[in-house]
Amino acid sequence: MTTECLVPGARRTGWADARRGPRATLRRTLVAVAAGALGLASLAPAALAADPLTITTPYPAIVVAPGAHVSFNVTVTTTGAQRVALSLSGAPAAWKASLHGGGFVIDAIQTNGTDAGTVRVDLDVPADATGITRMTLAASTPSATVELPLQVTAEASVAGAVTLKADVPSLKGPSTQTFNFNLTLSNGTAEDLTFSVNAQGPTGWTVQANLTGQAQAASAVVKAGATSAVTVSATPPDGVAAGSYQIQVVAVAGERTIEGALGVDITGTYTLSVATKDGRLNGHGAAGNVTPLAITLTNTGTADITNLKLTGTAPGGWDITFDKPTIETIAAGQSVDLNAQVKPSSDAIAGDYTVTISASGDPSSRDSMEIRYTVETSILWGLVGVALIVAVGGGLWWVFQRYGRR
Repeated sequence: MTTECLVPGARRTGWADARRGPRATLRRTLVAVAAGALGLASLAPAALAADPLTITTPYPAIVVAPGAHVSFNVTVTTTGAQRVALSLSGAPAAWKASLHGGGFVIDAIQTNGTDAGTVRVDLDVPADATGITRMTLAASTPSATVELPLQVTAEASVAGAVTLKADVPSLKGPSTQTFNFNLTLSNGTAEDLTFSVNAQGPTGWTVQANLTGQAQAASAVVKAGATSAVTVSATPPDGVAAGSYQIQVVAVAGERTIEGALGVDITGTYTLSVATKDGRLNGHGAAGNVTPLAITLTNTGTADITNLKLTGTAPGGWDITFDKPTIETIAAGQSVDLNAQVKPSSDAIAGDYTVTISASGDPSSRDSMEIRYTVETSILWGLVGVALIVAVGGGLWWVFQRYGRR
């Protein structure tokens, strides 16, 4: 028989602990879990804090055509103001890789700890490049180094094309006209292109190319897959001969040169002159009487003028007619003589009046002249006056003869 003896103050173990074992174990486990949770909570701010240095780019892997110029826009962020050293590795020497920031070639950037700094990685992909090229951009501070993998795949199938097309490539008109052309530059490549345009015409011509919507701009950017409008104006010199002329247009977009040709068909100048045959700009005649006026029409242009019509403008009641009211053609440098018949109204008062003689022909040629026309007193009234004088004289003579002796 065994007797259990307990010392005062001592804990009872054995069977009692065995009875309480599972419950005590669960209690201890819960306490340990709670302690661990409290520990993780105390460490959470440090674990979730922002990384001291990060570098990112929205498009780290791109596909371009051989011969393209490509760029990666990179942002650099630090938790405090830091000088961050930058280096690019893995780019072949023929690719002419460089880092740019603020308009300069750089190898470090200074951050302010608040705003992200921006850096650009520029690459000139050789025309014979193929396949995948991998590079690494490394950013380093005294306490951290971060790497950003970059990848460029060169594929000829994504080259696309840059085209320059005119809405109407050839225009026709007289040499006094300014010819305006509308063109469209299309960027069918996978990259944005900066382009400029220039136009040149024959000697003596004034030719100007403008980027539509870009006032006084020397160049413009055409987004990948987008288009841009171009206008070209060409003004021929005075007296240019009729014929066909070429305007050359050259657009430079990136590494590409796109040439185009515009045509101008000069039909000649159409200049008409109306004058009196003797050069005097005056005439005269009696009221109600017809007086001829000799007129000369001259084509001083370089192309024929057709379908000429003559008209006269005078005070109301006057009548102006022509022996040749229409003329089919006047060749360049040639003249035609004709007569205008001017008839003042029968009740026109003696004095000076203005008469206008006009001529117009195709295409859009016209001229006119003003003549001062003097209406003279009719000879009939002169004869009437003479008759009255004779009658008065005869009457006086008769009176003196009959009554003079009394």
